Amino acid sequence: MSRVPLVAALCLAASGVSGTSALARSGAVAVTNVAVTAGKPSEFRFTLSTSTVKRGIILFEVTNRGSTPHNFKVCTARNKPLADSCPGTGTRLITPGQSNTLRIAILLKGTYEYLCTVPGHAAAGMKGMFKVT
Repeated sequence: MSRVPLVAALCLAASGVSGTSALARSGAVAVTNVAVTAGKPSEFRFTLSTSTVKRGIILFEVTNRGSTPHNFKVCTARNKPLADSCPGTGTRLITPGQSNTLRIAILLKGTYEYLCTVPGHAAAGMKGMFKVT
């Protein structure tokens, strides 16, 4: 393993956001599916099927129903006010009509931000918060 992935993995683990393979093997972690619609009800909005999830593995199934490309990023810092950028992990750029899945593990309870990292989209309102219990 190179130093960059190791450092990234350590940073994510320290923040409470982690890779999922070791957790999935343990069998003792909750798995939650969250449907995310990008671009509806307006172009620069996300709609989540739930805004509260249990800590563990979270599968964000992101579908772009808008007319421009979007992505979906979950910030690693918890209990912070909304921002227009943050460190975290996210999907690839999703073209209109397409979908992508973001699979992450969140181990620490708190409130986490999500946003679109396409320039100007978060500033236009394409961001929000979800709670981990």
